[in-house]
Amino acid sequence: MNRAEQPSRRTVLAATLAAAVVGPAVTADVADAEESAVAPSLPHSRLRSSRGIPAVDYRAWTSYGDWSTGAAQGTRAVGGARPGVVIAAPAGTTDYTDPHTGTTAAWEYAVWTSPVHRLRVPATEVIASWNAHTPAGTWLQVELHGTYSDGTQTPWYVMGRWAAGDQDIKRTSVDDQKDGKSAIWTDTFAIDDATTGLRLVSYRLRLTLYRKPRSKLTPTVWRLGAMGSDIPDRFTVPASTPGLARELIVPRYSQEIHKGQYPEYDNGGEAWCSPTSSQMIIEYWGGRLTPEQLAWVDPSYAGPQVDHAARFTYDYQYEGCGNWPFNAAYAATYKGLQGVVTRLGSLTDLETLIAAGIPAITSQSFLKGELTGAGYGTAGHLMTVIGFTADGDVIANDPFSPSDDAVRRVYKRREWENIWLRTKRYNASGKVVSGTGGVCYLYFPARLTPRRRRALAAVGVR
Repeated sequence: MNRAEQPSRRTVLAATLAAAVVGPAVTADVADAEESAVAPSLPHSRLRSSRGIPAVDYRAWTSYGDWSTGAAQGTRAVGGARPGVVIAAPAGTTDYTDPHTGTTAAWEYAVWTSPVHRLRVPATEVIASWNAHTPAGTWLQVELHGTYSDGTQTPWYVMGRWAAGDQDIKRTSVDDQKDGKSAIWTDTFAIDDATTGLRLVSYRLRLTLYRKPRSKLTPTVWRLGAMGSDIPDRFTVPASTPGLARELIVPRYSQEIHKGQYPEYDNGGEAWCSPTSSQMIIEYWGGRLTPEQLAWVDPSYAGPQVDHAARFTYDYQYEGCGNWPFNAAYAATYKGLQGVVTRLGSLTDLETLIAAGIPAITSQSFLKGELTGAGYGTAGHLMTVIGFTADGDVIANDPFSPSDDAVRRVYKRREWENIWLRTKRYNASGKVVSGTGGVCYLYFPARLTPRRRRALAAVGVR
C-alpha cells in the first residue's frame, strides 16, 4: 500500500472492544455439501480503474509447465500432485552474513528466474508472495526486476529472505532499496510519485534457493507470484449491492489475551493482529499444530498456537508480524494449504469467496468513530471476514477483542467497505495519509473443488 504514514502496518488501537453477537454459521467441513447455496452471480473484471477501483493483475507460477519455463541455473521442475521447483545441482556457493545475528555462513545456491510478465494494466504497486517448504538447513530469497513505462528498468529488488523456521537465518525484509523512481516498503514495491504517470509495465521474479554445502536437502517452492495494481487516489468508494447472506464457522482468537507475551516477537496484543487472523483461517481449513511444535510456548499462556504464528511470521527487519507475504508463506507451511496476497475491488468480491466457503483476511485503517461498534481507531489492522448478514452487513472475526468469545463482530456494510477499499484518508490530526486499498490475504486448499476454483478465478487468483 502507499506508505504515506509510517510505520505503515503497526496497529495503533485506542480502546477495547465491546462484546460480540452470535448467529448461525457454516463450517468448512460442510461447505462442499452446500454447493447449491445462494451465491452472487455477477460479471467480474479485474480491470476496473475507470470507476476508481484498483486495476489488479495477479500472476503466479504454480504448474510443472510454469516451472519448466524461465531460466534455470541449478534448479529443476518437479511434478506430482503439487508441482514445484527444487535445487538440482547448485550453481555455486556464496557467503551470507545475517544482519540480525552477525553470523556469516557459506551456502550453496541455485536460481530460477521467471519469464517477463507484462502487466495488463501498468502498476503503481507490486507485492510478491510465495508458498514453499524449507527444511532446516535451507532458505530462499525472492527478488523483483521491472521495466518502467519510460523504458528504464528497476534494479533487482529483494522482496524477502525467508525460511519457515528461524534457526538458520532470521527471515527478513530489506530496507533502503530505491532508485529515485520507486522503493521497497517492507514487502511492497511502490512508485515514488504516481501523479507523474510513471508506472511499472512488466516484471520478472527471481527465486534463489539456498542450502548448507554438501547437503542433499532442498527448498521446494510450489507457488511464486505477484500482485500488481494501479491504485487510484480515493477517499470514498462506490457502494456495492448486498448479494449474499451466509456465515462460515471460523475459529475465534483474540490477540489481546497475548498482550505482553514474547517481546522478541513484538510483545503480543495489538501487534499480533496479522498472525492471529492467519491462525484463525489456517485452523478453519483444518491446520493443526502438534504438542511438540507448541512445546516452546509458556504453558501458562492460553491459545499457544497464536504465539507460534507470531514467532513464525515475524520479520526481523520490520520488527513485527505484519509482513503480508510472510503471513501467506506461513499459512502454506501447513499441509495442503496455499496462501496469496492480493487486492479485491468490492464487497461483491468477498461475497463471491464467502459463497464458495473461502474466508478472507483484510487490511484496513480508520479513525475511532468511523466504524460503528469497533470502539477503536487504527493506522493498520487485520481482521477476518467470515460472512454477511441478511442486510448485507459484514460479519468479521476481529482479533482486537478482550477475549476469544468476543471476537465475532458485525460491522455496517457501507462503513466497512469504505475504510477497507479507500486509498486516502484523514488521520486524527487532519493529515492526509494512506489507506490499504482492498489488500487481503487468501488462504485455501491446494486441492480445490470446482466451485472454489471458479470463485478464486473470479477475483483474479489462479
